[in-house]
Amino acid sequence: MVYGGRPYGVGLLVAGYDETGPYIYQTCPSANFYDCKAMAIGSRSQSGRTYLERSLEQFPDSTLEELIVHGLKALNDTLPSETELSTKNCSIGIVGKDHPFKILEDDDVAPYLDSMNRDIADQAAGHEEEEAMVAQEGGGGAQGDEQQEQMDQQ
Repeated sequence: MVYGGRPYGVGLLVAGYDETGPYIYQTCPSANFYDCKAMAIGSRSQSGRTYLERSLEQFPDSTLEELIVHGLKALNDTLPSETELSTKNCSIGIVGKDHPFKILEDDDVAPYLDSMNRDIADQAAGHEEEEAMVAQEGGGGAQGDEQQEQMDQQ
């Protein structure tokens, strides 16, 4: 007998907490598993992993709300541009010290989505202010380069 089809498999993220601390494991269809500090899996997950890697140092000092917002930002980064996170397409699972496993859905997710959206808007406003300051100081674009050349020649 010959089987030419592709085997089915499932990748999972398994999170838990015990007396030694928090855990998150990634299991792969190949039966491999990995102990992770933060992880995103699935289609378009690379941008989520990149966000998590860049933010990893902030996690130990973060509050529960801040950790949830980080998770939502990582998830948001994986979405196609025409899709937005909402209470209809997002659930949040929480487990940890003094937090037995709990799933937040619908209206319970809304405050965290609002917080994520405020953070994203604040970051965008901060970038716009930085760009305006750089342009004002003559450090932006071809015009800034020409001004710098003139100053160097004098």
